[in-house]
Formats: sequence, C-alpha cells, structure tokens
Amino acid sequence: MPAGSNRKRERQYEHVKESAKSRGESEKRAKEIAARTVNKERARAGESKTASRTSTHDPKSASQRGGERSHKGAQGRTKDQLYEEAKKKNIEGRSTMNKEQLRKAVGG
Repeated sequence: MPAGSNRKRERQYEHVKESAKSRGESEKRAKEIAARTVNKERARAGESKTASRTSTHDPKSASQRGGERSHKGAQGRTKDQLYEEAKKKNIEGRSTMNKEQLRKAVGG
C-alpha cells in the first residue's frame, strides 16, 4: 500500500489488487497495478506531495476511463482481406499497396 494513504485508499488498493488477480495477473503485477491506480487517484485528489502532469490534467480518471487507452483495439480488416477484396474489384496496383492504401482503394 502506498505510504501516506487513508482508509479509503487502502480499500481501493485492495479492491483493485483483487480485481487484477481475478483477471489472472500475478500477485506482483496485481500489486503494481493497484499501487499505480491509487497513486494516480491520490494525485488527482491533491493527497500526494508530487504528481505528474498526466495524473492531474487527464480529462478522465483511471476508473472513469476504464482501460480506454490500454490498447488500440480492433484494426478492422487484415491486409490480406483487403487485398482479396481489391482483387475481386480488379483494382490495379494492389500488389504494391500497403494496408492503408488498400483500405482507401476498396472504399473502407
């Protein structure tokens, strides 16, 4: 548990840690996730002596964001799928196109 925290933050830490463990994270990783989450919430609430700019100026807290930036998510069709669609549409130059060019050529 991060130093200088109150009961609320201790409960939050335990909750986040248990949640991470239930998702299959190791004990060490669960503790790290919980500590980072609690420290960021403490910084946003003005409960810590130091805080990063992203901790204090982020438009959403970690709990509100819900992993929004944890990955980019689905990237749509694969390059091979786009290529096959371009082939069906008989688009010239498809063999030298990259994924983005194929996406534009097939209209996606």
